[in-house]
Amino acid sequence: MKHLAFVLMVAVAGLSLTAATPQQQVVGNFDRSASNHYAYPYPADDQLPALTAAPAGYEAFYIDHYGRHGSRWLTNRKTYDSPVKILQQAHDAGKLNGQGKRLLRVLTRVRDAARNRVGDLSDVGAEQHRQIADRMVRNFPNVFEGEARIDARSTVVIRCILSMQNETMTLRQHNPRLHITTDASYHDMYYMGWGYGEDTLANSLRKRVDAITNALYQQHVQPHRFVDQLVTDTAWAHANLDGHWLMRNTFDVAGSLQGHHQFDDINLYHYFTNDEIFELWRLKNIYWYAHWANAPANGNRMPYIERALLRNMIASADSAIASGQHGASLRFGHETCLLPLACLMELDQVNYSCDDLEHLHEQWQDYNIFPKGCNIQMVLYRPIGSKANSEDNILVKVLLNEHEATLPVPTIGEGSPYCRYSDLKRYYEQKLARTIDWSAQP
Repeated sequence: MKHLAFVLMVAVAGLSLTAATPQQQVVGNFDRSASNHYAYPYPADDQLPALTAAPAGYEAFYIDHYGRHGSRWLTNRKTYDSPVKILQQAHDAGKLNGQGKRLLRVLTRVRDAARNRVGDLSDVGAEQHRQIADRMVRNFPNVFEGEARIDARSTVVIRCILSMQNETMTLRQHNPRLHITTDASYHDMYYMGWGYGEDTLANSLRKRVDAITNALYQQHVQPHRFVDQLVTDTAWAHANLDGHWLMRNTFDVAGSLQGHHQFDDINLYHYFTNDEIFELWRLKNIYWYAHWANAPANGNRMPYIERALLRNMIASADSAIASGQHGASLRFGHETCLLPLACLMELDQVNYSCDDLEHLHEQWQDYNIFPKGCNIQMVLYRPIGSKANSEDNILVKVLLNEHEATLPVPTIGEGSPYCRYSDLKRYYEQKLARTIDWSAQP
């Protein structure tokens, strides 16, 4: 719940996100523990970091973008159904106490509201994209002025299509003269969303990683205290209830509620201790890293599943430079694309690689990378008044979730987020051209 999270953040005032430990960050804002269900954390403009002004004599003219859909309903119906079924089993046996009955009522309410909405974009998710579009226009007005051309594309998944609709609708409200095209087709899925589906080795590697992360969950999830608070007969509960999945699924539902205004009155985090919340987040952090990031556990191969997407972004930027026009290419997809793309682009510390999964959280936190609505904006700049058709005088900076990200090439000044587009393009093309034996096992 966003309101509860704000109160908790106030309670730990003085611990900045950069100064606090990951445990303090998670306990200070339980919503971060939701991992990939964490709602985009900038509902208010005054929470956003300031952007560095463009270098003297330059103006933004093009944005190359990939964004994840906004907050949604959970994608697996069983996550809603399973805890209700387990608690109902205890209720039918006369073993639920008052707290357990209250949890059953709340989870039943959420399950019923989710009926036939699995994976759908939520009201909060739509808001996130309207707000991101508002800030794009305000941050980069030259990009969206006059008859700018906006090419918007989505994966074929409805929550992504609706995310695209909310952003483009908002852009048109700012400027009715925009030339906006939208599309969502299997034709583009090889780079937009399911490029990894063609990579059979990547898929097999992730299945192997499943064994690693499943073992960690079995080792570290201790559900007895969680179950005991809900029942009158703990021995019966331990013998008859699947406490492991009751705890995990209830935690997933708890984290997802921040994505819905209709559940603002519900808090499920109080059923968990601070240590349990942190541990369940830590395990999810490992899961996402091992499956989708630059992890030795997956052979450090996952970033490269988005090689077609990065090539498409470079080609789109080249086309914009050559045309002399201004506008944007907006792509809407999933965190399973944005995370490996951010690794491939080497933004900030997202590409971090380590074998020590137990201490991963000290260096790498998922909530900083792919909350609902997360986005990458590669912003191109040219000399004011220029219609340059050469990349030699083009500057670029990259925003990750509207923060200026560090890049793998030298910038034009110490502490500057800007670099030469030609340097960044050359670095990425050389990286993509490296010979990789995709058939070889690591």
